[in-house]
Amino acid sequence: MPLRLLVLDAYAAEGRAALRAAGGTEAGRLYERMLRRHAPDAAIDVAHPADPDPQLVPGVALEDYDGVAWTGSSLTIHDGSDPRVRRQIELARAIYAAGVPSFGSCWAAQLSVAAAGGRCAANPRGREFGVARGIALSEAGRAHPMYRDKPPRFDAFTSHADEVVDLCTGSVLLASNDWSRVQAVSVERGAGRFWALQYHPEYDPHEIAALCRLRRGELVAQGSFADLEAADRTIGQLEALHADPTRADLAAALGIGSDLLDREQREIEVRNWLESVGPRAGLSAGSRSPRAAHPRSPG
Repeated sequence: MPLRLLVLDAYAAEGRAALRAAGGTEAGRLYERMLRRHAPDAAIDVAHPADPDPQLVPGVALEDYDGVAWTGSSLTIHDGSDPRVRRQIELARAIYAAGVPSFGSCWAAQLSVAAAGGRCAANPRGREFGVARGIALSEAGRAHPMYRDKPPRFDAFTSHADEVVDLCTGSVLLASNDWSRVQAVSVERGAGRFWALQYHPEYDPHEIAALCRLRRGELVAQGSFADLEAADRTIGQLEALHADPTRADLAAALGIGSDLLDREQREIEVRNWLESVGPRAGLSAGSRSPRAAHPRSPG
């Protein structure tokens, strides 16, 4: 049977609008496109759990899905006063309880840990933006199925100001770099598991350019760029490289190597996760044992 997947676009409505205004792709659609490259026959639903809707996809229960993929978000995971954040933490706990495998980027790494009892906070160094340099797999990461065929050290596209500070029970640190100790984590809680990346395999130079356009003032203020003109030059270079990935001069100027420009390399973790929930893992929808019933989504 084809996979049935749920993509959870973790942006709030105003965050999605800001992203579109900057020329970026809505996170849910970007994730859907990436998943379809590796699972073209999959049935994929996209939902917005930050929105005040008690049901993600009418008539579909969480346990009907083979896997759940979480996008990034512009929300702050450690803001317990924000109902948009609380709803998503409750939903992540429900997905753990349902035993549906989860995967995701950025916000997902923070969410996977926060929902299981860990702690996240603002990174005192500010936003890690553009390229996360020198991500190194831990010993556990080198042995983990998510990183099959991935080199032990690589760069990745990124944009995040928060980070995982304290891991939770059932978590395994898979990758780190000098900016954030937790660049990838695997969490097992009850019947569920969550493979999560602090970086973004779904991004390309165009999407990073859009995020730079959106956050240029913040990035100048924290010293990532000398001034707005420097930010705009980088935006132009990123867009030009996206239009012509053979521009070695631009790739060198931006410090972007083949591990970022080669989509297959960039998305190895995604491919491996999909294989872990698909027929090759013996976990197709028709072969899994029934899961315990639970609400379609928290209200």
